[in-house]
Amino acid sequence: MPHLLYIESSPRKQRSASIEVATAFIEAWQARHTIATVDTLDVWNMPLPEFDGAVLDAKYAGIMGVERTPEQKQAWEQITELAQRFIKADIILFAVPMWNFGIPYKLKHLIDVVSQKDLLFTFDERGLNGLLDGRKVVVIAARGAPLDRAEHQIAYLTTWSEMVGIDEQYNVVIEKTLLGPDVDAESRQTAKTAAVDLAATL
Repeated sequence: MPHLLYIESSPRKQRSASIEVATAFIEAWQARHTIATVDTLDVWNMPLPEFDGAVLDAKYAGIMGVERTPEQKQAWEQITELAQRFIKADIILFAVPMWNFGIPYKLKHLIDVVSQKDLLFTFDERGLNGLLDGRKVVVIAARGAPLDRAEHQIAYLTTWSEMVGIDEQYNVVIEKTLLGPDVDAESRQTAKTAAVDLAATL
């Protein structure tokens, strides 16, 4: 059955534009796939492992091909469990506000933790080889105002998607959320319509 991993990265919850539009997408997608399942990963309410100590040692043990110590194995199990949530998904949905032209640090923390060799990608002398091919990524990106310079929100997640082998990505952008309640409401509605239309195709 179709399975969606929903990654929620805004701490604003009921006030969040990215969550509001992502919810519209999920509801429309579930209406189309009545036996579908959704796994929600809220980076603000889930303790993520720090990437140091035994975890970092376990990473390099794996890269060097040496046996991990019991402590390293236990630490690496947490990383593997998180990565499995990505591996099991047919669609990975990111609801992400823009922070300083990029993504929230909690989302970056999650990506740094799960993006590991032999879990989401591998590499050899030819370069990176992603292991999540065949999956799709949907990015719901909220911004306070239109950008007149380079952005590192969708661009970052596009680069990550390509690294892990996903070449089918869809983006829905909500802009002008800080330009007053009327403009905000109109922007959200436009984005929700686009998200619902996109859900009908996936």
